Amino acid sequence: MARGKIALERAQKVADAVVRRLSPYCQRIEIAGSIRRRIPWVNDVDLVLIPHDLWNFHGELIKLGQIKMSGNKIMRVMVGSTQVDIYVADEGTWATLLLIRTGSKESNIRLCSRAKDMGWHLAASGDGLFNEKGERIAGDTEISIYNALGLPYQEPWERN
Repeated sequence: MARGKIALERAQKVADAVVRRLSPYCQRIEIAGSIRRRIPWVNDVDLVLIPHDLWNFHGELIKLGQIKMSGNKIMRVMVGSTQVDIYVADEGTWATLLLIRTGSKESNIRLCSRAKDMGWHLAASGDGLFNEKGERIAGDTEISIYNALGLPYQEPWERN
């Protein structure tokens, strides 16, 4: 079933409400995806977070709406008619996961292709940027990845 597009303003309100509900149980939480890129019409809400109280986090998640998927790294919940995808990070994966989950698809392809051209690997899992020896060389911040790849940093709204 194809989902309809959601106006950015409406999606932002849903995202903000979910962040308010979940933030007491998270060390960090950030809106990602097309909302972070300020796209006028979005498909869903994407969040990247680091939970610190899993028990109450899951309890609050259940109260938000129908759980469509619940795993260790990704969860999906329907908040009314809006799909909310939640990506679970830790301190080591936070910045890379936020970068990848913010997108755009084209931006991610460009970054991954640049890494590959250098003999490196940008891990979509959020683990970071790795050199040809398999050593992690960037990923503590989004800027560190751009710098390591020799690219100027792009703000999220410039990644479309």
